[in-house]
Amino acid sequence: MAEYQIATAADRRKLSEFLIREGQFLLPMVKLIEQSELAIDQMIDVLGRASIEAVLELSAQEKAGAKSPGKRSGEVRWHGRQEGVVHLAERKLRVSRPRLRHQSEGEVNIPAYEALRTEGKLATRMMDILLYGVSTRRYEKVLPAMAESVGISKSAVSRANIEAGGKLLKELAEKRFDELDILVIYIDGIRLGSHHVLGAVGVDSAGNKHVLGLREGSSENATTVGELLSDLVSKGIKPGRRRLFVIDGAKALRCGIDQVYGKENPVQRCRIHKIRNVCDHLPKEQHANAKATLRAAWKLEDASEGMRQVEQLAKWYEKKYPSAAASLREGLAEMFTINAMGLPPKLMRCLGTTNLIDSTHWGVRQRTNRVTNWQDGSMALRWASAAFEATARSFRKIMGCQQLWMLKAHLDEATDQQGVAAKKKAG
Repeated sequence: MAEYQIATAADRRKLSEFLIREGQFLLPMVKLIEQSELAIDQMIDVLGRASIEAVLELSAQEKAGAKSPGKRSGEVRWHGRQEGVVHLAERKLRVSRPRLRHQSEGEVNIPAYEALRTEGKLATRMMDILLYGVSTRRYEKVLPAMAESVGISKSAVSRANIEAGGKLLKELAEKRFDELDILVIYIDGIRLGSHHVLGAVGVDSAGNKHVLGLREGSSENATTVGELLSDLVSKGIKPGRRRLFVIDGAKALRCGIDQVYGKENPVQRCRIHKIRNVCDHLPKEQHANAKATLRAAWKLEDASEGMRQVEQLAKWYEKKYPSAAASLREGLAEMFTINAMGLPPKLMRCLGTTNLIDSTHWGVRQRTNRVTNWQDGSMALRWASAAFEATARSFRKIMGCQQLWMLKAHLDEATDQQGVAAKKKAG
């Protein structure tokens, strides 16, 4: 995991000064805010607090002109800085804002700051443009599209600024994992209001966790699954290396793994999800028996013996509770994938469920529990992204990380065998 540092006020000021110098990059945002009274919490996810302060500075420049230290020119003059508060659609944010004074009429309002003091609707158009550019990595399209949306000629946005803006967006929006040996990929979804966000968390060969990617949509949506997995490939987690996938059992998710990474990758179904699914088809008095039988079977070192025990339970339920029997048999072999690898119990406890990513979801819920009005999927994705990153800062190594070498050895051997088979077939 990357090391994190606390950004000081001086750090934010330096970034603001950079953004002010690259004024064309923020010009469409200035116009959107001044003319439309739109909230800019969308922008905070891409450029951060420094961008808001830079927008306020640019808005002030339109009133007073550029700063000229030691010289007094014009009726409206710069008059230091002051702490202020802007209203975003979902929260308030304290910022450092410039002050302007008229030589005879006193304090002069800054248009952007006045617009941001009043709560407004989300700037959905601006966010759509940014998300489009970020999600497809077509950064060169972002700035012209934003400029055009507020009536600014595309030719006014220079190639240099497009490249600078694209670079900044790319650095903030993408992470690369080429140098990491990702052994395990956990995939599961979270529901925020009426919206779903599908997330992937990986574990490298040292046992460290990494947030790999997020997509709006559920694990039952084949398009969402395909986009998420393709995004992982583009970030450096490429097919050809065997990995263990831990999933909730959704058919679209299983199919997506086969299509993007190949059918040879081992898949472990989440055992907690399986218990819930089985119990959903049973009366309450049968829950304890089903749970005890499944948990005992999963502890067996012999995978085939464990599957035989579950099959016996399915036969017992077959006549009276046929849906429960069908649930037990569905994906049965993938419930024992880690047993078949001969992994130690402590490591299997971590790899047998999606608890690792579910705990990250808990962190997301803790950070979003006051949000009651999930206006659209973009808002859910924004909040999930911010909460995932915040939660990732407290990531620790997985349970049983000392035994991960055993999983790596198993996956390496399977990868080598796959390579030999491919060479023979090609020869």
